[in-house]
Amino acid sequence: METIYCLVPETYWEGYADKGEYVSRTYEAEGFIHATKGDELLVKVANRVYPAFAEGLLVLEIDESKIKAKLLYEEASDGLMYPHIYGPLNTDAIVAVRRMTRETGSWQLGERL
Repeated sequence: METIYCLVPETYWEGYADKGEYVSRTYEAEGFIHATKGDELLVKVANRVYPAFAEGLLVLEIDESKIKAKLLYEEASDGLMYPHIYGPLNTDAIVAVRRMTRETGSWQLGERL
């Protein structure tokens, strides 16, 4: 199984946890759902995008082979390739949800819920 990750504020995820599809907060403006691959890059992105975020932050672990929408790996401004999901994410592709934790002021990947 190839796993990709989506970061989502916990309060935002609560509106989708029991639904069949998920769309990110930026989906309408950008036309895709941001994702990342690999634990190290996930932590780097969390610290770049959510540096002072004080609420709960979750990670959706997604089996990319189960995604029904178009999935493209595209180069970002940092020169790295990121998975982008062009359409709503079917929630049956989400294999686990994990919590991000703060350790010494930095986000770290935490336990599965």
